[in-house]
This record gives sequence, structure tokens and C-alpha cells, in this order.
Amino acid sequence: MSDESRPTPAQTPVAAVIPAAGRGVRLGPGAPKALRALNGTPMLIHAIRALAASRHVSLVIVVAPPEGAAEVKSLLDAHALPERTDFLVVPGGESRQESVRLGLEALPPRYGIVLVHDAARPLVPVDTVDAVIEAVRDGAPAVVPALPLADTVKEVEPAAVAGDPEPVVATPERSRLRAVQTPQGFDRETLVRAHESVTENVTDDAGMVEQLGVPVVAVPGHEEAFKVTRPLDLVLAEAVLARRRLNDGF
Repeated sequence: MSDESRPTPAQTPVAAVIPAAGRGVRLGPGAPKALRALNGTPMLIHAIRALAASRHVSLVIVVAPPEGAAEVKSLLDAHALPERTDFLVVPGGESRQESVRLGLEALPPRYGIVLVHDAARPLVPVDTVDAVIEAVRDGAPAVVPALPLADTVKEVEPAAVAGDPEPVVATPERSRLRAVQTPQGFDRETLVRAHESVTENVTDDAGMVEQLGVPVVAVPGHEEAFKVTRPLDLVLAEAVLARRRLNDGF
């Protein structure tokens, strides 16, 4: 591609990958976590709408359970989604890492910036999505939204038996710690390289990039971008949606 035809950072197309193949066992038996209803609508649909609310995101790739791609495609067809955004459903793998990689493989070549977002974070505000994208466009190869910790954190020696007392070995300096959220944003080439070469000690996509020795930066996250993992989180998410309806009229 010549310099004349290469898009500027502000023009670089942005795609999002949502790995939604997990079972979500901590929410109990039933449908996969991403398909659990939140205010009558599956969390996955809320998450897709949250990303598509950004005018920068022109494609959302949903990575479905390996045998559930048709079901997820039907789900998307049954719900109103922004017309200016394209949507693609692909079957996922046995792990989150494999599912993200499969999503990346389905990504058309023109997309130079990739967001990776947890389907279980259905309420991330569009301002947070845009802040991540803008930081990548400003030159950061990897960006995470993050929040300062409200609680003091202790490092412990894990107990051999669950529930037993655990010796505290250190108290990290809280001012230097952040709780990381999604969407995480990446220069596409950087993320692809991470998925090609990093296979161990994987906690999140940004952690994989860190293992390459590539810098990762944090931008302010948002309290409403919390992860719906346990039944109490569903109650909190319903309360957030009720407040939004009251304040915004929808």
C-alpha cells in the first residue's frame, strides 16, 4: 500500500472481537453466560450494542460456542442492532485465547485496530470504548481501561485446602494497582503477533502483549464496565439499566 492510499491513524478502521463461547459456571447452571437475560435481553446483545454505539467501530465479530454459531446468528438477527455496523458470527474454540485467535483470523485485512471485549461486560459506556480507540490511534500498541482499587490488597500464600486461613506475605502499594476492564484495544499486527507466539501464563490479551516486551498503557475505565460473573452482579446490572432508563428515557 502506498503512503497516499494508507489510512491515517484517525481513519484506520476499527473492529471488535467479542469472545462469547464460555459457559459462565459461576452464574450457575443454564444457558452460557453471554446468553443470560439482562432486563429481558441477552447480555451478549447488550455488549454488542455497547461497542456498536461507538461511531468508530464498523465491525463486530462475535465468537460463538463451537456448536452454537447458528443459534447466536439467529439471536443477532432477532434484535435491533445499529445499521451502520457490520456483524459477523464465527465458531469459537475450547479456550478464550483460542476463541480470540479465531476471531482475529476472520477479520478482513483493512481493519488495523482491534478491540477485544468481554461479553460479560454488557454495560461499558461508549465514552470508555472511544477512549481506548483514541489511545491506540495516538500511537499506543495496546491499551486497557482500568480503575484504581477501592480496597487494600493483600498477597497471600494460598491455602492447600479451600477455606483454610492463608498467611499474608505482602501488602502491595494500592496507588500503583489498577483493576483492568475491557474493551482492550490493540494495533492489529501487535495482537496477532502475541497470539502467534504467547501460549503460557495467559490472563488477558494485554498480558500477552506484555510478554512480547511491547508497552501497554491504561486509560480511565468506568464503574459500569464491571464483569457480570455472579448472581449478585446480575442484580447490580439490572439496577444500572433501571437508572439509565430513568435518566435517559430508554
